[in-house]
Amino acid sequence: MTHQDQETSLRRIARYRPNGASTDVQIEYADQGTGPAICILPSLARSGRDYDVVAALLQNDGFRVIRPEPRGIGQSQGPMHELSLHDFAADVAAVLDQENTGPLVVVGHAWGSQPARTLAADRPDLVCGVVMAAASAGKLPPGSTEKPYGRLRDAIDGAGDLSLPEEQRLDCLRRAFFAPGHDPRVWLDGWSAAAHEAQSHARKTTPIDDYFSAGTQVPILDLQAEHDAVVVPNVMKPYLGDRVTVQVIPDAGHAMAPEQPQAMADAIAAFARAVYSARAQA
Repeated sequence: MTHQDQETSLRRIARYRPNGASTDVQIEYADQGTGPAICILPSLARSGRDYDVVAALLQNDGFRVIRPEPRGIGQSQGPMHELSLHDFAADVAAVLDQENTGPLVVVGHAWGSQPARTLAADRPDLVCGVVMAAASAGKLPPGSTEKPYGRLRDAIDGAGDLSLPEEQRLDCLRRAFFAPGHDPRVWLDGWSAAAHEAQSHARKTTPIDDYFSAGTQVPILDLQAEHDAVVVPNVMKPYLGDRVTVQVIPDAGHAMAPEQPQAMADAIAAFARAVYSARAQA
């Protein structure tokens, strides 16, 4: 079996019809490995394929890894206008329901933490732990005058703007996504303008308290990157206390996965083992 055949064999489609809708939504997803399940949700306007290496490392470590593609990416299709984070969370729920996973650990990278936390709030039957990987909280420390999700907005948006010159996009990637000394060219490709617009709208229009705390029960790993220029660090734990564990990945920026895949996979695996062990003992 070739690598291409093997990759194709791992990709499936989930279809569902949201309440009140006249057409189906279909969500493409990758499913690999066996064992306790982990679901990974990608960064703004990007694909679950960004985590090919992380997923393979987790698979080798004894986990099953599910990676849904957001609407507008790959074969994931559905209405793209006036969406909320609840819609994106429902897309993920359709995949997990189809696979009958039961509660699992959900990893949300950057923007992906928003539908991950929304899923935990909307469908607590599907989530037993949340990893916020290089993810902004959506709230700020007391006394801060910053705007939530406001850091380096121009660079975040410019990185995936294919109308800009390559050198300008590389500058955006360096400033917003990559730690010093890391090559940002690995993220020149793989951007979806349609997903960017829909996901940005969902972030702006969904009330933060709908999803901030990921419901009321599940443990959260706040997995921070040492050189993350986008995220305001150490926000979650002051708000949520002992539910939150903080860990820092050295020599990584906001992109994290292409920079330190082994460290990212190790942190996710350790958290997932602890979560599943605690559930087994409960």
